[in-house]
Amino acid sequence: MAKRNPNGAGSVTRRKDGTYEARVYVTTTDGERKRISRYGKTYDEAAEKLAKAKELEDKGVPTPAKAWTVGEFLAYWLAEIVEPNARPNTYSKYETMVRLYLRPKLGKKRLAKLGVADLRKFFKELQGAGVGGSTRQECMKTLRNALNRAMREELLLRNVATLVDMPQATAKEVIPWRSAEAVAFLRSTRSHRLHAAFVMAIVLGLRRGELLGLRWIDLDLGEGVAHPRKQVLRRTGVGLVLADLKTDPSKGALPLPRLVLEALGERRQLQRMERAKAGDRWTELDLIFTSETGGMIDPDGFSGSFERRVIRSGIRRIPLHHARHTTGSLLAHLGVHPNDAQKILRHSRITTTLEIYTHVTTDSQRAAAAKLSAKLRDAINGPGE
Repeated sequence: MAKRNPNGAGSVTRRKDGTYEARVYVTTTDGERKRISRYGKTYDEAAEKLAKAKELEDKGVPTPAKAWTVGEFLAYWLAEIVEPNARPNTYSKYETMVRLYLRPKLGKKRLAKLGVADLRKFFKELQGAGVGGSTRQECMKTLRNALNRAMREELLLRNVATLVDMPQATAKEVIPWRSAEAVAFLRSTRSHRLHAAFVMAIVLGLRRGELLGLRWIDLDLGEGVAHPRKQVLRRTGVGLVLADLKTDPSKGALPLPRLVLEALGERRQLQRMERAKAGDRWTELDLIFTSETGGMIDPDGFSGSFERRVIRSGIRRIPLHHARHTTGSLLAHLGVHPNDAQKILRHSRITTTLEIYTHVTTDSQRAAAAKLSAKLRDAINGPGE
């Protein structure tokens, strides 16, 4: 009588088409016992897959309950993991990378079979299509984070995205405005209804979402301090939303110098006039910077307004984001300590502030260089020994 395989040992049988099927009971990620099949062109190939499944079972590694595709898992990851837990901007960035690049190219591949060669081909195709280095880097970061989650949920044994080199991106040089250019720009915006917003962007380096999310309740005009708490964001499928600021540095108190206080006073008077004119059409959100009927301003629209005013002013063009670099460079020129500049700019790391400071020469630096130059010059031009 032929011996039967012991329980849990599995079996390998030949199919009618000549291939071989290995079957064995395993524990799934849902905690259930389930018999799975693995196939091979030869007996040895099927037996090897059977041995691998048994090895993982013996080590306590569960087998995925379903055969995920990359696209299915990315959709699950965005909806169940990222959106409920991450900052809105983070979700928006990940969702964009998944929707525009990852799902169209990799979505149909089996998650468990995604390999290094697949990713190298994917990133080569993106580069060939003219996708920039920074975007390719964001794709890689998104995929690495998603696959890390797949490992935590025991759907993968390794993260293949960590085995592929990060795409290279050439950092664009930021040349901020000099003080004369900042003054010329702010002079040109005096008649604009959002003049105060432009002032705060230059003087305090506020990000556009933070700026547009400022409420009157966030200001202590008597003390000359602002306490940002909200930001305006655009969420896919939802529209504009007023969301909480999530990081401690972004919620730090901001000083309101005289120029800012004067601009805010003018803004309040203008808003009262706009509220009276709008009447029943006014939406009360307590926001400082609003549409002419009280609604939120689209951050992209605000960037567009900034760039149009720059063109009208006739000065060198920079995007709105570079206004933060202008703030940092002006603080450095004035000799403000990097720790204080970090708090004003609300950088989470001092190294970010120092990156701006390293591109600026202060009066003390120029004086030190001049002192060294004078000593060397005197020695070179003096009488020889």
